[in-house]
Amino acid sequence: MSTTLAALLARAQAAGVARLDAQLLAAHCLGRAREWVIAHDDVVPQARHADALEALLRRRAAGEPLAYLVGEREFHGLVLAVTRDVLVPRPETELLVDWALERLAAWQALPALPAAPTPAVVDLGTGSGAIALAVAHAAPWAWLTATDASDAALAVARHNAARLGLPLELLAGDWWQPLAGRRFALALANPPYVASGDPHLRALAHEPQCALTSGCDGVDALRQIVAEAPAHLLPGGWLLVEHGFDQGPAVRRLLGAAGFEAIETRPDLARLPRCTGGRRPG
Repeated sequence: MSTTLAALLARAQAAGVARLDAQLLAAHCLGRAREWVIAHDDVVPQARHADALEALLRRRAAGEPLAYLVGEREFHGLVLAVTRDVLVPRPETELLVDWALERLAAWQALPALPAAPTPAVVDLGTGSGAIALAVAHAAPWAWLTATDASDAALAVARHNAARLGLPLELLAGDWWQPLAGRRFALALANPPYVASGDPHLRALAHEPQCALTSGCDGVDALRQIVAEAPAHLLPGGWLLVEHGFDQGPAVRRLLGAAGFEAIETRPDLARLPRCTGGRRPG
């Protein structure tokens, strides 16, 4: 018997799929807008569309992120392609972009510096390129470089840069490793910061674990990034990093021990401490 779209979506909701997610997956399979799906839920989809939708709904019910199922995610006003080779960009990471744009605006307001008239910005561990591309889009006067140890992630970032028509230098390597001898006005990083034994990892099983976990306390990557940052920042340059809601004090201590000043932690929209940064003296 043929099944209406409404029945397919009702079964999905009974299996634990959120109504919005089910509607978006239906829109994706049918090549329609979500509004069309809502207004035409009495339609009986063609068998191939119904089969494809049911397969995606089963995967969503099993916990696979919506972004992987539709192949894209909106971030800071940009639509980015995502695959299982990269983390799904999170709304809280937009705080890091906003802070970066604030620092770049302050830089632009200064008299031009002969050593670096165009601010050079680096995004360490770029993944899909979300942070770097959001900054490049909003601050076209800056020069953006991004690194990642994963060739597959770099391929996603490269695709997104081409798709959006935004310039982005991409380099393969672990954090600062491919940047020997180079210095930046601003460095950004959203590194893995989940402790290796954290029970929340079960809910993130579909995402690359190497981009999530960092040692028994979740701070190993942050330690490395902060320790090596002074050698790669111009005098007065900034390092801004995202971290876990309970890691602000640890990151502030790391920045202080590395000689940074004006150290600050900022909360995300949920009022959780989410990003910490500091300035290299100069």
